[in-house]
Amino acid sequence: MTFNSFPYSRPDLEALQTELASLRSSLETAPAYDAFLQTMHQYDDLKSHVLTMTELAAIRHTLNTEDAFYRQENAWFDETMPLLEETFQSITDTILKSPFAPQLKEQLPETWFLAAEMDRRSFSPAIIGHLQKEAALSTAYQNLIASAQIPFQDRVWTLAELEQPMNHQDPAVRKEAALAYWGWFQENEPQLQDLLQQLVQVRTEMARALGFENYIDLGYLRMHRFDYDRQDVAVWRQQVLEEIVPLCQDLYEAQKNRLGVDTLPVWQEKAEFADGNPAPCGTTEQMTARAQEMYDALSEETGKFFREMCQRRLMDLDARKGKAAGGYCTWLPDFQAPFIFANSNGTQSDVETLTHEAGHAFQVWSSTPCFPASLAWPTNESAEIHSMSMEFFTWPWMELFFKDQADRYRFVHLSGAVKFLPYGVLVDHFQHEVYAHPDWDAKQRNACWRRLEKQYLPHKDYSGIDVLERGGWWLRQLHIFMDPFYYIDYTLAQVAALQFLARMLDGDESAFADYLRICRLGGSLCYRQLLKEAGLQVPFDDGCLQETAATLRQWFETHMPEAASR
Repeated sequence: MTFNSFPYSRPDLEALQTELASLRSSLETAPAYDAFLQTMHQYDDLKSHVLTMTELAAIRHTLNTEDAFYRQENAWFDETMPLLEETFQSITDTILKSPFAPQLKEQLPETWFLAAEMDRRSFSPAIIGHLQKEAALSTAYQNLIASAQIPFQDRVWTLAELEQPMNHQDPAVRKEAALAYWGWFQENEPQLQDLLQQLVQVRTEMARALGFENYIDLGYLRMHRFDYDRQDVAVWRQQVLEEIVPLCQDLYEAQKNRLGVDTLPVWQEKAEFADGNPAPCGTTEQMTARAQEMYDALSEETGKFFREMCQRRLMDLDARKGKAAGGYCTWLPDFQAPFIFANSNGTQSDVETLTHEAGHAFQVWSSTPCFPASLAWPTNESAEIHSMSMEFFTWPWMELFFKDQADRYRFVHLSGAVKFLPYGVLVDHFQHEVYAHPDWDAKQRNACWRRLEKQYLPHKDYSGIDVLERGGWWLRQLHIFMDPFYYIDYTLAQVAALQFLARMLDGDESAFADYLRICRLGGSLCYRQLLKEAGLQVPFDDGCLQETAATLRQWFETHMPEAASR
């Protein structure tokens, strides 16, 4: 069955609540552990079905935000899921309080119980209205971004499509495209600022209703931070500032030398070479066929996985009018199907996004079926290890996409991975400040971003773009609106992925075997435990980032000097 034929039907809320109440009663009155476990399986199947319909409606809405039917269905789930969450939580409480819970703990991974406890602490019927409003505001941001229609040259572009001329070989075209891109954000800044203000307000009210001082601690619970806390994250940000920011400044200086310029205004920043960045050859269909060849060569498992993705049409890769921004991978448990969403635009990011989201999809494909179904996914900082590492494990086949520009691609990819780290911790630091100061207005938020930006990204030159000079870059970062505190995860995973790359470049044949093993583990281990299982250092540990920075410098000097000098 292909994605287009997956049947969708809105759940009957009254019937669903009746069935959930019956399952809860059966859990409470189960005469023996076997009966209790059987009912748990029934509940997990029912919850998985609801989540499948939720995700199916969300996917089809993001594929075309102008589709009236799925816009309505998505809005219905925005309203309904917080109501169902109350029932789900009551059933979880019943499971945790059951006399059979000790036996269950012997069978299920600790992570399920840690997540259940965090869910209990982060929910109350008192915040249902807040959750409904939060979901509606997040959807409003997504729809606003998707609605962008920007005149440029001889046609109208979406924000995703404008990435192509923003990477053009001609700096004049890059500048014109960047001005058009950021002009849209400046024009829509009041509405975007208002959306975030409302989101900060509703999340703060939610936190205080649950007894928290502000949203930060609640945000950590909702993100399932099992084995590290905000103090660990603050230390991590400081390590990036001390070890990675200086390395990035050296990379930017080398970039300016290659381009023959004295500064890097925003329209120059993505240009690594004077004659243009590497771009993949061919259409999306051709790129997908080459990806199949690559995954067949990488391993039997990855080849089988990607063939299934293609045959079942579980990918939508092209940018187009009305399509939501960004890229993601999600899971449809009823159909045992991952789904990859992207916005290809003819730049190198098409390959990065495909391999990144394929890493997510391969992991969840590898770890199912599992029980409970929620354990198919690890927590986000662990899940991003699978995606970011897949970007590097596919390096040997980049000639398929970039031909004689493959070395250049590898150089730009690695350089971008390193340069991302300061930006990633900047987004996280900004979110901590915003939720610590929920009464800030738009000017104060912008001033905070610009102050932190000068700390983590001191090379930034926003000449001629007022919205950026005032601190408005964050307006384009959807995670800040839709997934608060989901960003430090990328940086923690990136360092793990770079360790896999180091092992791969050193000829360590066990690196990919370790990667396959942690993909199969799904959500059964905490972040630190998963790293240990993969033979990787924990980024929080003393010396990890210092050692990584030194290794990265060596990579740039020894592995890719030819690409850097071309």
